[in-house]
Amino acid sequence: MTTTTSHSLAIAAKGLRKAYGDKTVLDGIDLAVPAGTVFSLLGPNGAGKTTAVKILSTLITPGPGSGGIHIGGHDLAADPQAVRSAIGVTGQFSAVDGLITGEENMLLMADLHHLSRSEGRRTAAELLERFDLTEAAKKPASTYSGGMKRRLDLAMTLVGDPRIIFLDEPTTGLDPRSRHNMWQIVRELVSDGVTVFLTTQYLDEADELADRIAVLNDGKLAAEGSAEELKRLVPGGHVRLRFTDPAAYQSAAVALREVTRDDEALALQIPSGGSQRELRAILDWLDSTGIEADELTVHTPDLDDVFFALTGPATIPTQPTQPNQSKENVR
Repeated sequence: MTTTTSHSLAIAAKGLRKAYGDKTVLDGIDLAVPAGTVFSLLGPNGAGKTTAVKILSTLITPGPGSGGIHIGGHDLAADPQAVRSAIGVTGQFSAVDGLITGEENMLLMADLHHLSRSEGRRTAAELLERFDLTEAAKKPASTYSGGMKRRLDLAMTLVGDPRIIFLDEPTTGLDPRSRHNMWQIVRELVSDGVTVFLTTQYLDEADELADRIAVLNDGKLAAEGSAEELKRLVPGGHVRLRFTDPAAYQSAAVALREVTRDDEALALQIPSGGSQRELRAILDWLDSTGIEADELTVHTPDLDDVFFALTGPATIPTQPTQPNQSKENVR
């Protein structure tokens, strides 16, 4: 197991706190984000995700009692300007000015970063091409689709070449194709060594992108780990054997213990974590008894199950309409 040192952390925060009046938004959370990774903060509406981003990106101050915060190796309290130079922020709401063109938005950001005229034009052109916006560059940003605006927003964030990027719910309201395009952009950024701090309500987004995931609930971290580690926290995994031969089904039902029967579907449900060893044991047993199942399906908990288990059923996140996706792997 590799130990993560403070020197390899892009973001390190101890005891992060924030309250507004008698409402505690963040209640002493610790964050450690290794450089060159995607860290995703999940949580229901009002859990404190955006507040955490605002504190870490110097937009608001942490609350009394907070510990030290280091971003890109810089102490946020002692040198906030150095932190700002190291980061980029794409918030929930687009920073794009719809009254000017995409190119003019990019050049405005270049001016704000004090780039020379030639360097600003070169940077803007490169980023517009990278984000597939060259053809639309001369058009008013108000004419852009939602996906184009989000791509332009992120391109503007990259003008200053930040090594740490905060993406606060970057794909909210986007259609499935635009969401997948944004995911690919995030993967490319990380492959270039950029660290991405992602907040999202879309659990499939965190599952797809994040190296580590933290679940925030009521101002506290309810759990943290890789997607697979979090999924193992939730019981309910099982293997389902389906038969077409009633005799084979009956023989298996009698021989196997701790199974749930579905006599109408001729299916048996066996509790299992879905490990290779457990699957091999089931297959070896079927071979040794001469019983043939027509279908073996592995059911494993997903991040939806984790989210509901850790935050409660009343905090179901709104997700975009997607084609039906099975949690099953059929073999």
